[in-house]
Amino acid sequence: MNNLRLFTIPNIVTIANLACGFVGIQQALVGSLEVACYCIYLASVFDFLDGFVARLFKSTSELGKQLDSLCDVVSFGVLPGFMVYSLLVEYKWIALIIPLFSALRLAKFNVDERQSDGFVGVPTPMNALFVSSLSFVFAGKIVSPDINFVLIGLVVFSAIMLVVEFPLIALKFKGYGFLPNVYKYLLISFSAIFIVFMKWECFIAIYFLYLLLSFIKNISLKFQK
Repeated sequence: MNNLRLFTIPNIVTIANLACGFVGIQQALVGSLEVACYCIYLASVFDFLDGFVARLFKSTSELGKQLDSLCDVVSFGVLPGFMVYSLLVEYKWIALIIPLFSALRLAKFNVDERQSDGFVGVPTPMNALFVSSLSFVFAGKIVSPDINFVLIGLVVFSAIMLVVEFPLIALKFKGYGFLPNVYKYLLISFSAIFIVFMKWECFIAIYFLYLLLSFIKNISLKFQK
């Protein structure tokens, strides 16, 4: 019965993630995309902390795992979808693919045993952060069909990358040696530089760096076999 306890500290942290998603959706609906972005950032912090707190208090459970995915659908799927809907001038229905593919990605993650040490497809928090940077770049600038189609192309690409069969780096450390974790250290180091110099637009660069380093790692592993 202990695994069915609802109001554990990790679950409360997870619910805080959901609260951020709900507030972000409300802000996106009234056109306050900047505040909606901040809600994604805060939800990402809670999403990281819930797993950390669960391990700290030795309170991991299947219920907590399912709750985490349900909250992630809202904060990292539905919220980014509403943000893209607010940005698009035409073909607003395209925004629907973000929550749909996010839900598919999270369901796949819950049953995919390959993703214990790495990811297959882009994690939903990373995709949501990518969309948050798109909001800063495109807000108030979509004045032509061409720019509108650029945003649509990026959104469709990111949605596909959520469910694509492509192994990606996970920032889980089993040790801290340089060579076994070189791609993780490169990702962290360059991400810090992007954050300092690019501010809120940084997650676009981090997103594509993440894909590039994962691709290089996959190629290097094939040559090692």
